Amino acid sequence: MIVVSDTTPLISLLKIHRIDLLHNLFDEVQIPQGVFNELTASQNFANEAEEISNCDFIKIKSVDTRQVSLFQRTTGLDLGESEAIVLTDAINADIILLDEIHARRVAESIGFNIMGTIGILKTAYRDGYISAEEIKSAVEVLRNSGRYISETLLNNLLNSL
Repeated sequence: MIVVSDTTPLISLLKIHRIDLLHNLFDEVQIPQGVFNELTASQNFANEAEEISNCDFIKIKSVDTRQVSLFQRTTGLDLGESEAIVLTDAINADIILLDEIHARRVAESIGFNIMGTIGILKTAYRDGYISAEEIKSAVEVLRNSGRYISETLLNNLLNSL
């Protein structure tokens, strides 16, 4: 299975110390250079940058910058989201990991299969990689760190546990 990720799902999994779930679920995750740069450029994410750099199951890929620039201007998405969607198309990925609603709508309109952080947690629970209590704790950590999780999405997740 070919999986591409945007920045936010990676940061969310790093915040809850469960980046390993990506390896457990997908073996390998590909990220465009722009996503890697977003993860490693800020001193605020120095620990996360080091952890991502040490993940041998995360592969950094280059994309056509002209295509990304046009896509970015057309959609209004940020660089990381645009590169992730362009990479997903270029390599015919099976799943793109996205959390931001506008990016999800754009990817959905193209016909991509999308999974966000909550979907990762739900799938990891289903496959036995994380407990219901860990998920509840993870959601609390994410919400306390400023990640928006709608009540509907949260209730759907909790009802599935």
